[in-house]
Amino acid sequence: MSKTLTFEEPIVKLREKIKELEDFTETNSIDLSDEVETLKNRLKNLEKEIYGNMEAWDRVQVARHPERPTSLDYIDALFEDFMQLHGDRTYADDAAIVGGIASFDKTPITVIGQQRGRDTKENVKRNFGLPHPEGYRKALRLMKQAEKFNRPIICFIDTKGAYPGKAAEERGQAEAIARNLVEMAGLTVPVISIVIGEGGSGGALGLGVSNHILMLENSWYSVISPEGAASILWKDSSLGKQMAEAMKITAPHLKEMGIIDDMIPEVLGGAHRDPKAQAIYIRDAIRASLESLGSMNGKELVENRYMKFRGIGVFSE
Repeated sequence: MSKTLTFEEPIVKLREKIKELEDFTETNSIDLSDEVETLKNRLKNLEKEIYGNMEAWDRVQVARHPERPTSLDYIDALFEDFMQLHGDRTYADDAAIVGGIASFDKTPITVIGQQRGRDTKENVKRNFGLPHPEGYRKALRLMKQAEKFNRPIICFIDTKGAYPGKAAEERGQAEAIARNLVEMAGLTVPVISIVIGEGGSGGALGLGVSNHILMLENSWYSVISPEGAASILWKDSSLGKQMAEAMKITAPHLKEMGIIDDMIPEVLGGAHRDPKAQAIYIRDAIRASLESLGSMNGKELVENRYMKFRGIGVFSE
């Protein structure tokens, strides 16, 4: 059974009531179809009301749902002939970042994604989706390869942040992310980044210097998590809900501020409710971005990327 989030409890209770009436009808041969139909109509209205008026914290919880589709789920659903490539040619292979070559609408592309696990065993293997420096170096190796062969690059962002451990720092975590920012800014092929879940800190930005930044409707993208910001500013991480709203970290907020290029709608209740239908929405968004960027040459793509990030934020001299 899918994990129930706090704001979804009224929906779950009504579904249970409908199931109870249906079971009672079946076991007692009493016709309660009218009552069941009335409750089902009420359920539809309730779902539209709750899912259509989600607060920032609700979206953060959906982004963290344990059944939310991962990068590999979308890679399998969206691309053909995916061949995964491993290693950074310097130290090791980082399972928290996956990538390789594939085809999209019969066009060769390079796809890279941050990958978390489904259970404890896989999360340990994937380091809970927190990439090491070798993960970012692997990603950069694949990006430079894509540039050499003139392949568009598609990145899936889904991480709480880069791994902050001692070993990662010793191997140059900050340098690896910084180099990705510099090199991605100058790539002469189209780069599209899609935030599919959590987009935390420099760990997310290491795959985010793109021509088009897209976000799923129930995802978040920020320099720090709401709980982290609350613990710093208010000395209380339990105030993450209030901080999420104040920080404006969700897709609707970021689209309004011009930080992302477009928001990809999600199926009712979140992408985990129907991953196949969600993949169709993402496919349409990727197709639109590739068509938009396809007419630009290398110099124009670099200029487009520069102007995009140059225009983010408000400042005065």
